[in-house]
Formats: sequence, structure tokens, C-alpha cells
Amino acid sequence: MAQDTAQQSAATPATPARGLLPLVLPALAVGIGASLLFLGVSTLAERLEHVLWQNLPDALGVGRYSVLWMLVMLTGTGVLVGLVVWKAPGHAGPDPATVGLSVTTPLSPAVVPGLLVAAALMLAGGPSLGPENPIIVSNIALAFWLGRRIAPGLPGDVWVALAETATIGALFGTPVAAALVLSEALAGQPIKGLLWDNVFGPLIAAAAGALTTTLVAHPTFDLHLPALGRPAWRDLPAALVVASAAALLGMAAVYAFPYAHGAFRRLRHPMVALPVGGLVLGLLGALGGHLTLFKGLNEMAELARNPEGWSAGQFAAMAVVKLAAMVVAASCGFRGGRIFPSVFIGVAFGLCAHALVPAVHPALGVAMGVLGMLLAVTRQGWLALFTAALLAPSAMVLALLCVASLPAWLLVTGRPQMQLREDGTAIR
Repeated sequence: MAQDTAQQSAATPATPARGLLPLVLPALAVGIGASLLFLGVSTLAERLEHVLWQNLPDALGVGRYSVLWMLVMLTGTGVLVGLVVWKAPGHAGPDPATVGLSVTTPLSPAVVPGLLVAAALMLAGGPSLGPENPIIVSNIALAFWLGRRIAPGLPGDVWVALAETATIGALFGTPVAAALVLSEALAGQPIKGLLWDNVFGPLIAAAAGALTTTLVAHPTFDLHLPALGRPAWRDLPAALVVASAAALLGMAAVYAFPYAHGAFRRLRHPMVALPVGGLVLGLLGALGGHLTLFKGLNEMAELARNPEGWSAGQFAAMAVVKLAAMVVAASCGFRGGRIFPSVFIGVAFGLCAHALVPAVHPALGVAMGVLGMLLAVTRQGWLALFTAALLAPSAMVLALLCVASLPAWLLVTGRPQMQLREDGTAIR
């Protein structure tokens, strides 16, 4: 078998260097541009969030995260985003429930301004979604449109691949995530030439996007959890149980997703569906507390800073409320992605496992909770493994993650995904 593989590799024609070098400058340009767009929208959203959730309630003498203010802000965010979706060209992009992490058909650039405004309002207003899908879609649309005019000799799908991997690299601050997502995408397609010839340009774009984000914003995903150390035999069953239980919790949301989407779809108009969705999110925020609002990146860091600061019941409540909020936000039409809130849910779930059974190390619980939740929500196995390992950086946890991913994957594979077709039915 090894000899056959070697013969096949030798027979595969490699792309000469002169065929790859023309990709370098476009990949660098797309990577830097994708990162700057992501950072620009994120910075704008953060400043608006500061005004809406700190300056304004302080000026009005209202509690920043009081029930009243959460209801007002989230309902108001629904009104504003609904207005953008209703009036903006292209209605601020496709229904987010029908969009996954990978995009194959670029949007018209005329749709991008409305989509970015809707995403910035959503990020600032508190709905439980992340920036990844709107930013990826926008970068692909702009890269495809500009690239076809500046370098018409390059195929259109090259610009799509460059923009997608560049944005993923920018979002995570490392090209590794983009490489793993790209490898999964290529696995289902016939590959012409060597694998590294195909990923050469996208990896440059991902590295440029990641470096730009790192140098400008200095992001970190390190939760500063206690180091795991040498695993004990008891860690193996703990890893298997926590990852599988998190996957089952995530699948509950996946099965509920079409029903929630259908309920909001029956409201027909975005100026009805989004404000109603915002009101429901405000009620959920009142139930789960302010840590269950927003995309969840800063909030999960606050949870991890004090793993003993909440009871198992409180961690469980935050995980369930955040999961429900993600389903509602993605169903009613807010423009955003589901990876970042899923990570928060996994962190809360893992810390709940630690609070229930103190023998479950907090780093182990968090890693396995994130692994299981992302497997259920994204079906991106490499991305789930990478993100879980990123949050609990330890060489010791990698083997446990790989083992725990196997039963968790059996629970989710072949079942409905958290992405819908245009008719509202789930993709399998």
C-alpha cells in the first residue's frame, strides 16, 4: 500500500514555482484587507457597545444590565437591524440560518454595506452571535469583485478561497484554523496537483490575515486556566462523558433550530420578526444574566477567571440560556455566526462538569465541552479540535481530545445540521 501511495504521489504533477508565485501578492493583499475589515467592524461595534451599555444607561440613571435595560436594548437592536434588513440593498445578505462557514457564491458588493451595518449593530446590541459569517461573506464579495477587475487572469474561485481563509486566519489570529477548515473543504473535492500546491495561496492569505490581526489588536484566546499536567486514568472517562454530553446538548439546539426558524418565518416581515426576536433575547438575558449576552468571547474569559465563582446550577443555566439565545438570534434574522457563542456554551458546560465533579479538571472540562459543542453546531471536526486545544493549551490534552472526539462524532454525524435550506428544512 505504501508503495502504491508513493507511486501515486510521484505521478501527481506538481505546479512549478512560476505558477505559484503570481498568487503571493494577491494573497497578501487579500489577507491584510480581510483582517482590516474585520478589525474595523469589531472596533466600531465595541465603541458602540460601550456607548449603549455603559455611557447611555449611566446618563439615564438606569442599571447597565438591569432587566429593563436588557429588554430595551435588545428589542431596540431588533428594530434597527430589522430596518437595515428591510431597506438595505440586497436585504443585508441571505437568511443567516441558511449560511454556513464556507461560502461558494459571492454576493454583489452592493449588499456588503448593509450586511456590515447589520453585523455591527448586532455585535454592539447584545444578541448571541459572532462576527464570522458576515465578515467572511463580505470579504469574499469584495475580494471577488476587486480581484476580477485587477487580475482577471486568476479564476474566480481563487479569490473566494483567499478571502475565506484570510478571514478565518484573522478571526482566530492564526493560519492554522484556516488550514484545517480548508483541508476539510478539499476533502470532498477532486484535487488537481499536489495538496500543498492547492493550499499555497490560501495559506499565505490566512497568515497575512492572522499576522495583521495579531500585530494590530493583540488578541488572545488563552483563558489562563490551571495547567492540566500529567493526565490520570480518571481523565479518560471524564473526557469521553463531557464531550459526548456537550455534543448531545448541542444536538438539542440543532433539532430545535428548524422549528424556531419556522416560527419567526411565519411573522413574515423583518420589522416584526427581528424586534420580537430581540424581545425574546432580552427575556433570556434577564434569565441567564448579562454574561449570556453578546458573542461570548469576553464573557467566557470572565467565567474562566474564577471557575469556583459559580455553582454547577448557575453554569448549567448560563449554558442552556446561551444556547437558546443563539438559536433565537440565528432564527429571527440577526446577521451573525454561531461559532463564538458555541464556544462560550462549551466553556460554561465544561465548568459545570468541574463544579459537579471536582475531580474533573477545569481545563479538561472546558476543552471537552467546547469540542462536543462545536462538533454538534459546526460539523467541522478539525476546527472543533483546534479551538478546544487553543482554549486549554496543554500537550497533555491533545490525546484526550482526539479520543473524546470519536464517540462525540458518532453522536452527530449523519444527523441534521445547524444550517437550513431555503425551504426551512435542515441540511444533513
